[in-house]
Amino acid sequence: MDGTRHGSSAAAIRLEAVSKHYADGTVAVEDLTLDLAAGELTVLIGPSGCGKSTVLRMVNRLVEPTSGRILIDGEDVVNADPVALRRRIGYVIQHVGLFPHQTVRANVGTVPRLLGWSKARVTERTDELLELVGLDPARFGPRYPHELSGGQRQRVGVARALAADPVVLLMDEPFSAVDPIVRARLQDEFRRLQETVRKTILLVTHDLDEAVRLGDRIAVLAERGRLQQYERPAALLAEPANDFVREFVGADRAIKRLGVTPIPREALRPLPADAGDGAAAVPVEGTLQDALAALLGSDRGWVVVRDGTRPLGVLTPEDIHQALHRVNA
Repeated sequence: MDGTRHGSSAAAIRLEAVSKHYADGTVAVEDLTLDLAAGELTVLIGPSGCGKSTVLRMVNRLVEPTSGRILIDGEDVVNADPVALRRRIGYVIQHVGLFPHQTVRANVGTVPRLLGWSKARVTERTDELLELVGLDPARFGPRYPHELSGGQRQRVGVARALAADPVVLLMDEPFSAVDPIVRARLQDEFRRLQETVRKTILLVTHDLDEAVRLGDRIAVLAERGRLQQYERPAALLAEPANDFVREFVGADRAIKRLGVTPIPREALRPLPADAGDGAAAVPVEGTLQDALAALLGSDRGWVVVRDGTRPLGVLTPEDIHQALHRVNA
């Protein structure tokens, strides 16, 4: 899902004491308040039945809130025309939902056509987005959904959701229908895509590893959508707010933290005399997990940290241990 940077828009989202009660007495969400920063990816996670998908669907009014307010850039969604609202919000679901009798190009161009874009503009935008998600427009544009792999269909779903440059992107278990290898690849590619488009994204998952891998912030919900903790991944793993969160993130949270803790430049030690060719090395943009993996494959007791080809210093096991046990804001 690589691509060149282009102009895009994003909007802040605020949920103010939002609740959803059903006629049979079921309370799906009770008094949830949450602020999502523009351009950030926020993950909703929690046990089954905690209301996370209900929260997602209330944002685009597929489910109407019983009380409270949901604001997108300060505008209450209940005051907006539902159809116009949904055309400003991209929506990606688990099984993609592509139109089976339309080509890939036609699927991606669905919302721009509904908005009255010219044929030339729709084609240009569609080809741009297919390239952005790593699909050659000439090769894949004329194909139909059944001619694609699961991972390719999911890419098309993301492209379709981004087609009209929405201010918000909602994603409900978007990668759970593909096999683990493809899923990990899609997660990495989507993370790179988000660095390009910088959308405000609300993503629902049941997978903590996915939440840690993708999220700028993670909101842990309990039954009835009760917010237990809302934090950046490294800080949440470092200091769970209560027993519920501690149990949910699991005993191996220190291992997970390795993958979201950046290499601390300030902790680098001077280069040893034997830090020449053949020494294990990692890029300075990497994580402590990268450093530890390189260190485990080295017999020197340290790993070189590089900026491009330029060595900056080394990290030892002690440095990694100390950095891991700092609270990451």
